[in-house]
Amino acid sequence: MKRNQALGLLFVLLVGSAAVYSLSPKDVNNQEDQGSQPSGLIPSTLLDHEGKTVSSSLLNGKYMGLYFSASWCGPCRSFTPELIRFRNQHADQFEVILVGGDGTPKDQAKYMEKYKMPWLAMINQSEAARQASQKLEVQYIPYLVILDPDGKVVSKDGVKEVRSLKEGAMDLWKSAPKG
Repeated sequence: MKRNQALGLLFVLLVGSAAVYSLSPKDVNNQEDQGSQPSGLIPSTLLDHEGKTVSSSLLNGKYMGLYFSASWCGPCRSFTPELIRFRNQHADQFEVILVGGDGTPKDQAKYMEKYKMPWLAMINQSEAARQASQKLEVQYIPYLVILDPDGKVVSKDGVKEVRSLKEGAMDLWKSAPKG
């Protein structure tokens, strides 16, 4: 088994495991609502880069990249700065949502802070994160799934496309067949 595959399986186990995390009752009531995005992959409540809860309606009209990543993953730490540059160049039409594989919300927050990730995140170890990983059959990290503004998957090769096509990746995703 390749190292990335082994790390990916560990990620899926971490995201898929039952975890206890500290949220206020208000956050617990809002965290699992799946009704906002047509794909059912994006919960209605996300965290911003400061850890505050925000509505996923901020994503309306944008392409989205579900970024499966973790602080303990070397290839993720290598790709994250590239993804930040790409996202910042396309922030008017593209947003990233971190689906973190760190063990605790605190670890995820440190990871986001260390790399100054400007994007949104699913609540660490949440049911929504586990379901997204399962539905998209994530087997390794880093893994970047691109959704169109309607929430439909247009690519599961986002890491490769951002690395090789650079600016052309956005054009590729926009030209993907609809439906």
